[in-house]
Amino acid sequence: MIRTRLIRLILLAALLLFVGWISKHTYWGEVKVPMPPKGEAAVNPFYAAEHLVSALGARATWDRSLGALPREAVLVVSGWHWSLSTARRERLERWVESGGRLVVDRTLVGDEGEFEHWSGIERIERTNEGARGADSTRNAPPPQARGPMATGCRTLRAEDAATSSMDTAASYEVCGLDSTTRLSSPRPIDWALRERNAIEVLRVRVGRGSVSAINAVAPFTFRALFDGDHARLLVAVTRLHRGDEVHFLSEDAHGSLVSLLWQVAAPVVVLLLAALALLLWQRGARFGPLSAQPDRARRSLAEQIVGTGEFLLQVDGSAPLHAAALRALTEAARHRVPGYARLSVAEQVATLVGLTGLPARALSAAIEYRGARRRNELYSDIALIEAARRRILPNARGSLHGNRVDHDYARG
Repeated sequence: MIRTRLIRLILLAALLLFVGWISKHTYWGEVKVPMPPKGEAAVNPFYAAEHLVSALGARATWDRSLGALPREAVLVVSGWHWSLSTARRERLERWVESGGRLVVDRTLVGDEGEFEHWSGIERIERTNEGARGADSTRNAPPPQARGPMATGCRTLRAEDAATSSMDTAASYEVCGLDSTTRLSSPRPIDWALRERNAIEVLRVRVGRGSVSAINAVAPFTFRALFDGDHARLLVAVTRLHRGDEVHFLSEDAHGSLVSLLWQVAAPVVVLLLAALALLLWQRGARFGPLSAQPDRARRSLAEQIVGTGEFLLQVDGSAPLHAAALRALTEAARHRVPGYARLSVAEQVATLVGLTGLPARALSAAIEYRGARRRNELYSDIALIEAARRRILPNARGSLHGNRVDHDYARG
């Protein structure tokens, strides 16, 4: 009993010591966690950059495609394919040479040789000695997830071509730099940011305009603008002044395929939709006749016969129509020729030729039915049989239609 109490006391003392140690080495603190972007900020990668530019007295727009640009405007490009379209690339080059200011970052893809040849900005592989901080920048989070506390930032010193010296007071904290390459240019450099001997940001003149390159991944998109000194860097690299017009351009964020087709080829889409609607209307099933049917009480016997014949033709009733016409001919011939029904087909044809004067071959082909026929062939055979029937009737004058058929075959 005493041993059990002693063990309980020892366990209670150990628990109290553990709780005391936890309370001494822990504390409660507040950590601010940024909320996910909403509305326009969630879909516009340059939402924060636009507000910054507008607050400084300039005008900012986010463009999803390259449109018409003023001569002295600023174009900030991120996630752009340089050599996707030759016409688009040449139009952009002419705009810069006429006075435009172009800013690109590490997300520029395509034929780097074309961009380097035109702009004079080269991207050179670093040596092992020059790749300081590679591990910290290679695993940097994407721009959407980065914030003011992002890691992998490095301090760069500004160099101005006007003074040809390093301004140690003008330093920029830049994050997300590419640690495997550095920038260089054989042309005179107007402005640059260096870390030791490696240039990370530079600007060169091209014609009457300029091209600025940043060796960082999307430094002005989403929350990346709040990393380090990216806001100051945006103002410096664009040479932003009050009243400037800044266009942010990216191919990473674009509309759906339907909206893109409507934007590029709206007239063609409208014509195709109209043609499709017309085709569906033409080929679609109808729930009634094209015109109203006449009143059945006023329909004549001839109309009823014609309607019945048309119905039989639609349901492949060529055999019943032919058989009905042949029975009428046989009935008429029996009154003129005794024993006509017992004659063979050849004898019947010879008898009919003698009575009517119609062509023997055509009459034989019309009487001897051989399965399915085309509609025009069926019309011709039934008309010939009907003409023969009317000719052998005693004192037969026939209708206008019957006389016309008789005259046609008489001429034949």
